[in-house]
Amino acid sequence: MATEKMSIAKALNESLRKALETDPKVLIMGEDVGKLGGVFRITDGLQKDFGEDRVIDTPLAESGIVGTAIGLALRGYRPVVEIQFDGFVFPAYDQIVTQLAKMHARALGKIKMPVVIRIPYGGGIGAVEHHSESPEALFAHVAGLKVVSPSNASDAYWMMQQAVQSDDPIIFFEPKRRYWDKGELDTESIPGPLHKAAVAREGSDLTLVAYGPMVKVCLEAAAAAQEEGKSVEVLDLRSMSPIDFDAVQTSVEKTGRLVVVHEAPVFYGSGAEIAARITERCFYHLEAPVLRVGGYHAPYPPARLEDEYLPGLDRVLDAVDRSLAY
Repeated sequence: MATEKMSIAKALNESLRKALETDPKVLIMGEDVGKLGGVFRITDGLQKDFGEDRVIDTPLAESGIVGTAIGLALRGYRPVVEIQFDGFVFPAYDQIVTQLAKMHARALGKIKMPVVIRIPYGGGIGAVEHHSESPEALFAHVAGLKVVSPSNASDAYWMMQQAVQSDDPIIFFEPKRRYWDKGELDTESIPGPLHKAAVAREGSDLTLVAYGPMVKVCLEAAAAAQEEGKSVEVLDLRSMSPIDFDAVQTSVEKTGRLVVVHEAPVFYGSGAEIAARITERCFYHLEAPVLRVGGYHAPYPPARLEDEYLPGLDRVLDAVDRSLAY
């Protein structure tokens, strides 16, 4: 069994390497992904080993990058596109929403769109404007796209493998402030389904639901709550579209309480959809209203203020206490 400790960044690098080795139709495209290895070095060494025809440095033109990927997918390739930072994706939003997401339905299912769009997202690295966005709800709202985000090295490796192998277009959000967090990775284990949630910590009093960068915060909150005698379950959603509502329902029917946590603004965020669905499904099991913890409905602040903006341990524990007080 090939188990080792690995960072999320290294796990993604190894997964992309494996994809390139396994399938000659897999290509990687993006700004500075080749010689530089990407801003976060996720594609480090891949162009050297697979050549400039497989790992392609593109112009600074996100719309052109995604448009080219769509054309390549139509010709049987499996392009993996990197958008350098979350806030840079919007020039490509038209291509993603009006072409990539709709091509399969437009062709009555005869055309596949096996395109993966990698987006480092979220705050916490002290970056400048347009470098710390959490736009996942804008993509999860679009029918025809699938949206996922790993929270640990094992999921980073296996979810990328599954995304590349999928015939659907997948927006792959990578929590950039967690790139250097290390965890156990077994490169020979058989993974579960790509869009299935995972229980990250068992509990009985309340359910915390999160994905990507906030899973670690929720695990820390659960550990802190345990010291006060509160048993908190943490559910790692892993996928924002589709959402594994069955897993959330199962947990909430056990605990009776739900708090949803994400970095993105609470207003129209993914937590709103989860709150609505679980209220519909679990009304008679709920002991308290579903609460949400997230960013504020404001442009992402300058780096010196981001600790005030991002949901942290205190805000999550406050929501836990408010829910348990009902």
